[in-house]
Amino acid sequence: MQKISLFLVAVLVSSTLLAQRTQKPVLHGKNWMAITGKPLAATAGAITFQKGGNAVDAACTMLAATATMWDVLSWGGETQALIYNPKTKKVIAINALGVAPTGATAEFFKEKGMKYPPQFGALAATTPGTPGGLLTMLAEYGTMSLKEVLAPAMELAAGYPIEAQTANSIESGKDKIKEWPYSKKVFLPHLGEEREAPEAGEIFVQKDLLATLTKLVEAEQEALKKKKSRKEAIYAAYDRFYKGDIAKEIVRGAREQGGLFTEADLANWKVKIEEPMMTTYRGIEVYKLQQWTQGPVMLQTLNILENFDLKSMGYNSTRYIHTLYQAMNLAFADRDFYYGDPAFAPEEPMAGLLSKAYAKERMKLINPDKNDPNIGPGDPYPFEGKKNPYLDILNEWGKSHSSLNNPTTKIPVLDEQYLKDFTAGTTSVEAADAEGWVVSITPSGGWVPAVIAGNTGVGMSQRMQSFVTDPKENPFNVVEPGKRPRVTLTPSMALKDGKPFLSFAKQAGDEQDQNLMQFFLNIVEFGMNVQESAESAMFKTYQMYSSFGDHERKDGMLVLNSATPYWTRRDLSKMGYHLSYEERTSGPINAIFFDWKHGSFWGGSSNHGEDYGIGW
Repeated sequence: MQKISLFLVAVLVSSTLLAQRTQKPVLHGKNWMAITGKPLAATAGAITFQKGGNAVDAACTMLAATATMWDVLSWGGETQALIYNPKTKKVIAINALGVAPTGATAEFFKEKGMKYPPQFGALAATTPGTPGGLLTMLAEYGTMSLKEVLAPAMELAAGYPIEAQTANSIESGKDKIKEWPYSKKVFLPHLGEEREAPEAGEIFVQKDLLATLTKLVEAEQEALKKKKSRKEAIYAAYDRFYKGDIAKEIVRGAREQGGLFTEADLANWKVKIEEPMMTTYRGIEVYKLQQWTQGPVMLQTLNILENFDLKSMGYNSTRYIHTLYQAMNLAFADRDFYYGDPAFAPEEPMAGLLSKAYAKERMKLINPDKNDPNIGPGDPYPFEGKKNPYLDILNEWGKSHSSLNNPTTKIPVLDEQYLKDFTAGTTSVEAADAEGWVVSITPSGGWVPAVIAGNTGVGMSQRMQSFVTDPKENPFNVVEPGKRPRVTLTPSMALKDGKPFLSFAKQAGDEQDQNLMQFFLNIVEFGMNVQESAESAMFKTYQMYSSFGDHERKDGMLVLNSATPYWTRRDLSKMGYHLSYEERTSGPINAIFFDWKHGSFWGGSSNHGEDYGIGW
C-alpha cells in the first residue's frame, strides 16, 4: 500500500513539473491580451479593454503609461509599431522616430571633438516622436477618445508608487541628473540627503508632465465642443504638442540646456505610416519595419537560415549555435554598412539585401568549422541589376578591426559600460483583440538619466548617438538635420495562412533581433509554446558595431546561457569563440501566439525584470 502511495506521489509530482515547465505561466485569453514592461501599465491596458476599447486603444494606453513610468523611455522618445488591420488584412508600419534637429551636422560634432553625437545631454536628442506616434495610431485605428486613453497615465503622473527598478536607476544616475535643472527637480525629491532619488514604493509625482498631458486632453475636448470629429479632435492635441505652447516650452527648455531644437523642427516633423518589410520563412510571412530600424537584419538572417536544416541540428547544439551566429554576423555587417533613413539619399539597396538569391550567396561564406572574425558587408547591388557606388569604401570597410590588423590581438573585453550601452533602453507593448486587431510596439528614448525639456515633464531622447559622422563607416547613416538615425528598435509580426501567427518584441538595443529570431525559431522549428520560448536559453553575438556609445565591435564574443553543457562550451571554444555566460539570456521578450484551432490567444511575458501581461 505504501509503495502504491509513493508511486502516486511521484506521478503527481512528475505531472506537475510537466504542466509547469516555465517560471511564469502561459497567459490565456479569448477576448483580448495586453502585455508590456510594467504591471501597472499592463493593468492600464486591461482597464481600456474592459471599457470596450480595441487593441490599438489598449496599446496606446500602455504606451502612455510606460512613458509616464520611465520604463526605460519617456514622452520625448520614439515609437515604432506594427499593426495588423483585420479589415484590410494588412500589416501597417508606424514610423514615429524623431529627427536630427537644425544644425546637427557631422561637421558640428567633429568641431566639438566628438566622433559620434553624445550619449547624454540635450545634444543627444532627436525631436520627440512618441506623442505623435500615439496620437496618430489612436486617431487612425483606435475607437476611444484621447481623454479616455490618457486617463491612466494622468493618474500615474499625479502620483504612483514607484518600483525599485526605476527608483534605483534614478539613484545610480543622479550625478548626471544634477547637471540638468529640470531633471533634478523631477527626479530627486530628496536632494541633499544620502539617497536623493525616490525610495521604492514612494509616491512619485510629476506635476509638469501631468500639466502637459492635461493640455493635450484640453485641446481634444475644445475641438469636440466645436463639433470636430473624434479624429480631428485627437489631431488638435497633436498640433498643440508640436506647434503650440507645449512645443514652445520644449524648444525653450532644450535650447537653455544646450540643445539645437527649433520650433520649425517640431512643427515640420510628421509621423509616417509605411509599408513594412517582409520575407517568408518556410511559408510564414515575417514582418519588420524598414531600414531606418535594424529590423530587416532578422529578415536577412532568416533568408540565410532557410537554406539549412536547423531542426536536425538540435536546439542549442554546437552546430546550431555556430550556424546562427555566422548567419547573424553576415546580416549585421550589412546592417552596419547599408541601413539608414530611406527619406534621404543615397537609396539603400533593400531589394538586393532581402533577396533569397543574395542570401544563398552570403551563406557560402559560412565556415562550418570556425568563426570568421573578419566578416564584412556584401554587395547586394548586382541582385538589383545595379553597380555598387560605394565599392571603394566597401573594400576598405572594417580594416580598423583589431582582428583584421593583428590576428594575435588579445581577447576583447566585455566591460560594464559597453554592456550597458549595448542593451540600452526600450520596452515593448503587445496587444490583440477578438475583432482581429494586433499591435506590436517597441517604444524607447528618454531613459534615465534623461534631460527634461523645460517645465513640460518631457524627457528628451538620446537617439542621436546612433548616427555616424564618417561616411566610411556607413554612407547611409551620416547625421544631418531632418534625418532619422538608424535605430535598434524592432517590433515583429508573423502571419501564417494569411492570419496572425505571432506578435513579438523585446527591449535591449542591438541584441533585439538576435533574441527575437531565436524566439521565432524556437516556436517554428522546435515546437515550443510562447512562454517556453520567452524564457528559453538563448545566445548573443557582439560581432557587430554597437549602435550606442563608442560604436565598438567585439569579434568572436559569444554570450551563452550559464546552463550550456561543458562539451558545447568546449567545442565552441575550439571554433574560435570567446565565451561568457549569463544566467538569463532570453529577454525581456513579450509575445502573443494566435491559436486559431481553439479561437484563443497565448501570451508570453518575459521572466526578466517586471514585464507583465493580462488576458481575458
